[in-house]
Amino acid sequence: MSQRQYLKSVEKELQRINKIIDQKIVRGEDYWKEARDHKLLLRKIRFYERRNFFRRLFPTFSLSF
Repeated sequence: MSQRQYLKSVEKELQRINKIIDQKIVRGEDYWKEARDHKLLLRKIRFYERRNFFRRLFPTFSLSF
C-alpha cells in the first residue's frame, strides 16, 4: 500500500468516526472511545504530513564528482 493510499484510508476512517461522534452528540451519549480513535488517526495524518514537509524542506542531493 502506498503512502497516498494509506493516508486516504486513514482519512476515510476519520470521516466515519466523525459521523459516529456527531450522531452520539445529538443523542446525548458518551463518545470518549470514538474521540480517542479520532485523536490517534489525526496523529497518524500529522506524522506523515510533517515527514513530507521535512523531506521537501531538506531534500537529499546525491553529488557526483
